[in-house]
Amino acid sequence: MSELSTTSESSGRRRAVRSGLAAVGLAALVGSALAIPPLLERSTSDRLSVLTAAEQHALDAAAAASGTEQDEAVVATSSRAGLAALAAAFTQEGKQYLYGGTGPDSWDCSGLVQWAFRQAGVDLPRLSWDQAEIGEPVDVTDMAPGDVVSFREEADHIGIYAGAGMVFNAYDVDRPIGLTALTDLPPINTVRRL
Repeated sequence: MSELSTTSESSGRRRAVRSGLAAVGLAALVGSALAIPPLLERSTSDRLSVLTAAEQHALDAAAAASGTEQDEAVVATSSRAGLAALAAAFTQEGKQYLYGGTGPDSWDCSGLVQWAFRQAGVDLPRLSWDQAEIGEPVDVTDMAPGDVVSFREEADHIGIYAGAGMVFNAYDVDRPIGLTALTDLPPINTVRRL
């Protein structure tokens, strides 16, 4: 697969996540402690390359649904704190990555996750490998928006799962803070729900 088509697929998933989050009214959901409907059941990078027709249909349906219809599709798996942290993290989209960054103008991965969860009332340790041990373990196939995902055996990278095979994170100096496809990230180490 060419780099251009991979980039195009990642951009398409980014748009799908944003569209799905907008359709479900993320702020309203966090405020009322409702969960984002799962936009994707298959979430491991080794099984995810493009959205299936069923997944695309689910995203299209979510984008077309009204707020009241969406409320009927509540899924109990996402945590309130995770959704609130995801909403907080999205307010930092586009800011710069800085190794050791703890905000407010630039972030590293664990600084962003720590700050986002602090906004949700959850205190996390500062370092990614410590954050990777907090909360309830979740199987990769059961990831839900708001779950904390660590990468590589060393757990030296961390982000917040946003659905549709995307993670909201501070990835590297050449990428602003935002969504990254699981297929563009290192192997998953742990998934935790707070």
